[in-house]
Amino acid sequence: MQKIRYSRYFKTVFILLDVLVIAGVFMFFFLKNNDYHSGQDIWEQNILSIILLTLFWILLSGRTKLYSVARNLTYTIYLERLVTHIFIFIFGVILLAKVSNNDFLKMDRFYISLNLFFLLFIIKSIVFFTLKYLRILGINYRNIMFLNDDSSTEILRNILNERKDYGFKIFEYPKEERFNFEKLIDFWKEKGIHTLYLSSTGFEQNEEQEIFRLAERHKVRVSLIPSIVKNNFFQYDLGYIEMQPILVRSKFPLDYLTNIILKRTFDILFSACVLVLVCTWLFPMIAILIKLDSKGSVLFLQKRYGFHDEVFHCIKFRTMHVNDDSSKATTKENDKRITRIGRFLRKTSLDEMPQFINVLKGEMSVVGPRPHMLLVDDFYKLKIGRYSVRSLVKPGVTGLAQVNGLRGDTGNMEIKMKKRILADAFYVKNWSLSLDFVIILKTVFLVIGGDKNAN
Repeated sequence: MQKIRYSRYFKTVFILLDVLVIAGVFMFFFLKNNDYHSGQDIWEQNILSIILLTLFWILLSGRTKLYSVARNLTYTIYLERLVTHIFIFIFGVILLAKVSNNDFLKMDRFYISLNLFFLLFIIKSIVFFTLKYLRILGINYRNIMFLNDDSSTEILRNILNERKDYGFKIFEYPKEERFNFEKLIDFWKEKGIHTLYLSSTGFEQNEEQEIFRLAERHKVRVSLIPSIVKNNFFQYDLGYIEMQPILVRSKFPLDYLTNIILKRTFDILFSACVLVLVCTWLFPMIAILIKLDSKGSVLFLQKRYGFHDEVFHCIKFRTMHVNDDSSKATTKENDKRITRIGRFLRKTSLDEMPQFINVLKGEMSVVGPRPHMLLVDDFYKLKIGRYSVRSLVKPGVTGLAQVNGLRGDTGNMEIKMKKRILADAFYVKNWSLSLDFVIILKTVFLVIGGDKNAN
């Protein structure tokens, strides 16, 4: 029997919880400035304000997808939606305060906004992680299967096996029975399969058509896995000419001039603040430690591919003993070339701090795909079809892949690199300023706590 997906019933509860928080904060500040015996007109006006704010919150969620919390949604993306939603909602609170006749709302609008931000942020984060924890415990899982094996299914299988919090239970279908449709149906019924993941390779057209027909008949959902190596599907969106669906070339967020200006303005302001407020005292300290630890220059310049594959010199603190292989060989676990202070700098990502100079020069951005060594880029460009997506935006001091643990040169590098490209492609297609803020926030926590994946 298929497991009941309890979370589908939670959406209404979550909305009601948020409405209670909004109404509670609103009424707290109202009663703080008034009493229970305030005039009926004032009470009616405030109840109307609460209703308007509640409707605005719910309608806004349709745009920000705040309640579309898929089981495979990462906290980074959820946080981006949450921050965007709350900021827009708070703007609505401030706007209501401007046009309202409520004196307390005009006086306390910033305190109300601050309390709403932190309360909603904390409560919704707790709810998110509670759902994740329940799925780790095996509650509310979904039965799935793979029907064929290739590089794309291998990556997805690897992700779902690692992320128990997604709540997927994989049932292995015997390979010798792959094309026996009757036994396939029996397998679906016996295991209660909810979703069948099917790659675009390995089956003849008539076999695929039969699989789709049987899946539809037996209420099994089919999710197609496009080839990571061959397809550039991320560059296309589904469009329509009348009722005929067509794939049209995507226009990415950073293709728009307003977004380019917004991101560049943020890059200049943020990097200037970091260089003035932090690097003016941090750089001399690190420089002294590097000099005391080993011979050689403090800074290390290495050629990297940037925007549209233009080569630039990426600036870093030197973390290795001077050697001839720094541009020819990637680092390994317990690499003897790394100095003692260099290991600390890599662990805390402080070796990347001089790259804020690259940001000011316009060669890099604060957030974007991390630049790789030229030989690494040249090698993987030939193996991964979507690798060139990285060059559609400026490389970043930090990036979505890095804050999600896809860093370092150890383990199965081909699998890890494909996952990085998936993260980079997602960033290019879904960029927003709030997503940049979330990635920066997660980077700060990694710098403070140390990154276990750094080497």
